[in-house]
Amino acid sequence: MVRDDITASLYGAAFIGNNVLRVMADAMAGLAHHTLRYIDWLALQLLPDTAETEWLDRHGDIWLTNADGTVGRKMASYATGTANFVSETAGLIISNGTQFLVDGIGYETTEEIICSADQLPTPGPIKALDPGFAGNQEPGTGLGVSSGTIPDLISVEVVTLTGGTDTETDDDLRIRVLQRIRQPPQGGAAHDYVRWGLAVGGVVRAWCQPLEMGIGTVTIRVMMADETGESCYRFPTSDDLDRVIAYVDTVRPVAVKDFFVVAPIPQRIDVHIDDLVPDNIETRAGIEQSLKDMLCELAAPGQTIFGVWKSKAVIDTPNVISFDFLNCGTDDVMQSPGHMAVLGDIVYGH
Repeated sequence: MVRDDITASLYGAAFIGNNVLRVMADAMAGLAHHTLRYIDWLALQLLPDTAETEWLDRHGDIWLTNADGTVGRKMASYATGTANFVSETAGLIISNGTQFLVDGIGYETTEEIICSADQLPTPGPIKALDPGFAGNQEPGTGLGVSSGTIPDLISVEVVTLTGGTDTETDDDLRIRVLQRIRQPPQGGAAHDYVRWGLAVGGVVRAWCQPLEMGIGTVTIRVMMADETGESCYRFPTSDDLDRVIAYVDTVRPVAVKDFFVVAPIPQRIDVHIDDLVPDNIETRAGIEQSLKDMLCELAAPGQTIFGVWKSKAVIDTPNVISFDFLNCGTDDVMQSPGHMAVLGDIVYGH
């Protein structure tokens, strides 16, 4: 097009060989091409549903406020809790900031601890040195001193150590931004409670059911990120629910009689498949993953899992040619509005 424009404007201009006009025309065309490509890319960034990480963060900073007072993406948080310190002698002092280690993850005390007599466990507060889900530990986990030893200290065992969450993913942040745009705050509508629940670190799904516990009540159910990678979410612990309650209580309307934050109740659903072609380990593993993905997308408290959803998940699995879905026509109805489907057994053959 640039060559044609030059030819039309300059009577007698020719583009034979590698002459000056040809080089200038091609350079101008290349510059215009790159500019248009940049505009095309920029158009994707200006909308949150197609924006890449850096620009998505900008959208999040504009639209979202989190439970911890930050804006935008929910950052990784530190695991905190208590541990029992057992000493051979009474009065052993564990200084504030004493560091411990387990599986390469560091922890430290957050205040001075004076051990009790008779080798009785003395509880004391501790926190992870690095943020993230990896800082959470099961009760009873033993902690070792990071460097050297502490004379007369027999053991240090975790009582509770929770609250560590990883940085929010792009997908979860995008969902929150779009929800905020599509459902503006209404001062206490059902979607406001959903947004408040999702503002808490680690929460990736939330539902609100008004009046479930009676007139003037609100019920919130949440699911947490599963940083182990085994599933798209996990059922919340009591500590998770307490954090959601604490935040929602600061933003909810004062006129609400009472609100409840509870975990969905898992209800296992089984799938029966016969005459699978091809029937091998890879195909079965793919079917299991497809069913899990379907439940991640469609399962919700009280939501019936229809037989056609299960059938579609199986037939969409790569390499599946044919199968006989023995319970294809069976819909899995939840036992109550609080029950939520999880994958049970996949049975092959009669």
